[in-house]
Amino acid sequence: MDFSPIRLITFDCYGTLIDWETGMLAALRPLFAREGVKVTDMQLLEHYGEIEAELESGPYLAYREVLAQAAQELGRRLGAKISEQDGRSFAQSLTSWEPFADTVAGLQALAQRFRLGIISNIDDDLFAETRKKLGVEFAQVVTAQQAQSYKPSLRNFQEMMVRTGLKKNEILHAGQSVYHDVVPANVLGIRNVWVNRPSVRPGAGAAKPAVAKPTFEVSSVAELAKLLLS
Repeated sequence: MDFSPIRLITFDCYGTLIDWETGMLAALRPLFAREGVKVTDMQLLEHYGEIEAELESGPYLAYREVLAQAAQELGRRLGAKISEQDGRSFAQSLTSWEPFADTVAGLQALAQRFRLGIISNIDDDLFAETRKKLGVEFAQVVTAQQAQSYKPSLRNFQEMMVRTGLKKNEILHAGQSVYHDVVPANVLGIRNVWVNRPSVRPGAGAAKPAVAKPTFEVSSVAELAKLLLS
């Protein structure tokens, strides 16, 4: 494929650049262990993906509230008492979630040739903490808070196009979630890369499962950099 028209690579953040699965499980497991409730990582991720999608499909809520309510609903579904304070603590834990080992070097390599952007289901203040860990400058950042909607809404992608003034063929979008990233990018005709990270729940991770054909598939940002820069 000819990548010469590409001016901007937009990234999903959590799950793609940030290891949200590890961070999420580390914050959730103790809440269930405290209650003596035995659950598997697979169960936690599966239910979380369902609950988050339900919350994000309704009236707009700040992502902190999505995280907090999702943790409490997880407890109700799986038999553990998770308080409002537990939910708030889970939401705050996001600021400690770390990048994948290949993320920073991969982004820095790509930044030598392309402008980079973020389209993320996140609050501005939460992303401000994550941004410090990513090691590059982003030309544009579109958060759910700014768009007042959550991917897979097309609005978040359309907002990026409006801000940059770029045509569809000048943008490449990369994301871990087929549901949140590949599906809407396909609808809009934006070429996209499924960053299919290894997971205890292959193909979906902590997201709602979906089926769609990406333009490309890689397993890491490092592999994406190799694809685009070779």
